[in-house]
This record gives sequence, C-alpha cells and structure tokens, in this order.
Amino acid sequence: MPAQILVIGSSNTDMVVKTDKLPGPGETVLGGTFLMNPGGKGANQAVAAARLGGQVTFVAKVGNDLFGQQAIAGFQQEGISVEHVFTDDDHPSGVALINVDAAGENCITVAPGANAHLQPAETETALQAMQASTLVLLQLEIPLPTVEYAVQQAARQGLQVILNPAPAQPLPDALFPNLFLITPNETEAELLTGIPVKDLLTAEQAAQKLHDMGVANVVVTLGSKGAFLYTAQQKQLITTASVRAVDSTAAGDCFNGALAVALAEDQPLAEAVAFACRAASISVTRMGAQASMPTRNEVN
Repeated sequence: MPAQILVIGSSNTDMVVKTDKLPGPGETVLGGTFLMNPGGKGANQAVAAARLGGQVTFVAKVGNDLFGQQAIAGFQQEGISVEHVFTDDDHPSGVALINVDAAGENCITVAPGANAHLQPAETETALQAMQASTLVLLQLEIPLPTVEYAVQQAARQGLQVILNPAPAQPLPDALFPNLFLITPNETEAELLTGIPVKDLLTAEQAAQKLHDMGVANVVVTLGSKGAFLYTAQQKQLITTASVRAVDSTAAGDCFNGALAVALAEDQPLAEAVAFACRAASISVTRMGAQASMPTRNEVN
C-alpha cells in the first residue's frame, strides 16, 4: 500500500519571469521569458510526494476563481485527494511573482489570498480521518495559529509531524517538542536559533540547538552541499549530486515531499535524506515549481 501522507499548506499560481539577472531596486530588466505554473509550498510538496509514490491528502484553501479551479483540477490529475481543499468566496487564490536569473537564483513575492484564511478547524476533520501511520507535512505559508493547532492535534493522535519552517519566521517554543522532524535551510535555521549557518560546523551547532529545543530530528538543508542530519544517534552531512541548476524555485519543496515519502515508507532517516537530496537535485535542472517535480523512476 502506498505511504499515507497528509500535507497541510498553501496553493499559489506562480508567475515566473526568467532573465539574465535579477533587477535591483528601481531597476527594469528587459528580455525576459514568461511562464505561469501551479505553485505554493504546500501544493508543491503534495505534488512531489504524489509523484514519488505517496498516497497524498491535501488540506488547503483557494479562491472561487479560475486559478483555484485550475489548482484543484491539477491536484486531481496528480492523484491527490482534494476532499479537504476548501474554496473561499471572499478572497482570491494566492499568487507568487517570481524572478529567476541565468544561474537559477530567484526572488519571490507572494500575495497569499485565500491561503491566509485557512482556519484551524478546517484541518481537524482531515487529521481525524488519518490512520496512525500517516505522516503530516506542514510549512509556514498558512496562518501560524493553524499550523500550531494542526501540529498539536497531530501529535495528540500520535502522528509524526514534519515541519518545513518556510518562509522563515519566529516560532513559539511550545511547537518544537511536538515535531518529529524540522527541515530549515541556512536562513531559516539562523532565524530560529540565532546561529548564522556558514559552514558544516555552524550547521551542526544550529541543528543541535533545535534538537535541544525539543525537536527529535533535525535536517538543515544546505543547497548544493546537501543536507546535515542531526539526531540523538546521528550527526552527518549527506551530500547531493552535482548538477547544472537552471531554476531552484521549488527545490526545498521537492526535498520535503520526497523526505515525507521515504519516511512514510519506513526508510531509515539517513537513507530518506539521501533520497530527498536526489529528488531535489533533479528538480533544479528544470524550470517551474510543480512542473519540475521528478517521478519515482527518475529518482531511483
């Protein structure tokens, strides 16, 4: 039976312009290529997990508009359960404006729309319907009270929770002991711990601090260098394949979706992180968010 995964998070439509360089303040850069793709951290992670073989249920909120309708149709096409994707008549679907340069670096501005109105109670029914073996994956593009409630409820039910703390923001101390795993990148790890992550030593120090704050397992993602895994038993860098990146837009989302699938299949943590690194290294070789997510055969 496929691994059961509940993803709670955001759904956006990404409007992407690819140019030679990112504009500075007040600067206009001509000569770009325009693409429109489905995105949002929650949706990206749900699609990544579904393509890699997970049985995915998604909890989200979209607007009663064309973008929302297209998003739901896209989830259904990926085999994702949309029973708990809500439609908001009062707010538009979320959108993200993304600039990508020739090296694959990006800058992103998000208008959350309906995502900002996903309520704690709207996560409850989905959580109660989950089996004990279900893994729950969340990010921070929905209201923090909703994240806190879902984490608390999942932990109360004995479900393992992965939190991808992105976009970076401070979190309440009470949240950390309810997490099975947290997956910050360098920026997010620094914001949560106060330790600037510049190298392996500081990555380990930040991971140790998160572990001391109550998180059972910590993975600090380090881009092209791979990911640093910190548990009570293991402290190790897991490297990733060297590839030519064209767009890093949803690499972190691909990593988290893949990690959820591997853990839901009971792969050991180090193997699960290596699997996630392989998936993410494929995603950065392609343009787009959900469009860049690999299949299981590609990762294998």
